[in-house]
Amino acid sequence: MKALQSSCALLLLSLIIFTGFTACNDTDDGSYVPPITLGEKIQGKWVLKSLKQVDEIAGQALDLTGQFEFTSFTIDLKADAANNPTTFSVEGNAPAILPASGSWGMGYPFTNSDGTASKIILYSDAAQSKKVAELTVTALPGSSKVLEFKLTRKVKGQAFVSYVYNLVPVVVE
Repeated sequence: MKALQSSCALLLLSLIIFTGFTACNDTDDGSYVPPITLGEKIQGKWVLKSLKQVDEIAGQALDLTGQFEFTSFTIDLKADAANNPTTFSVEGNAPAILPASGSWGMGYPFTNSDGTASKIILYSDAAQSKKVAELTVTALPGSSKVLEFKLTRKVKGQAFVSYVYNLVPVVVE
């Protein structure tokens, strides 16, 4: 019994000493890196893969991809050196559903903690005082290089039609 008490005391003393020496070590966690923002993921030049028009009242969808030269649609969402959204431009011969140029920003720079969809806000001026469109992000680029957003048209607060843009990055050769 005395031998068991001695070995337990020795084990306890060893554990205390070992813990004391390891607690003083500093762990190198690396340098601070700012978190990735949604604007950083979304910025870039995107070309249309598909476009659907959705009748929000009847719930029916119509594929517009091959019609009205929508396949020529591209949107360039520019960002500054710190990956903050700056300006955008829309090119191609597609009907002008979105404004041709202006500035853009995110409704919130990170994923919303309450699960609501992120918003891309388009402005007609650099001061971002004149909002011209609000796009609901339905798919973010990540493991798949796809950006999808929805533009919804409303009358007196009631949605009647939306356009769902499915985009892929422009490949520069």
